[in-house]
Amino acid sequence: MNANDSSWVKEFPAAITVCDLNGIILEMNDKAAGTFAEDGGRGLIGKNVLDCHPEPARSQLERMLDRQQKNVYTIEKKGKKKLIYQTPWYKDGVYTGFVELSIEIPFEMPNFIRE
Repeated sequence: MNANDSSWVKEFPAAITVCDLNGIILEMNDKAAGTFAEDGGRGLIGKNVLDCHPEPARSQLERMLDRQQKNVYTIEKKGKKKLIYQTPWYKDGVYTGFVELSIEIPFEMPNFIRE
């Protein structure tokens, strides 16, 4: 694998969804496509992420896209707990859009404080 090979993302065990600065979904890895299969899976590529969210989440996403602000939280759904990490991404220092990582985490997990 060379330094520019990003093929590892395809089968990465967390859902990765990438959108441009207008909210158009550009890429989804296998886990994201499976997570959103009922909503269209890979068919969501080219669609606006804002259209996938009801209020008040839609307005929050609009603000995040506009202000380039990250959003981090946990959810519990269908017996699983997930860390949702939504953050701006940049190319050559220019704001290009958002990446969402959805990572399954244990209900009880250690927290280490390192100094």
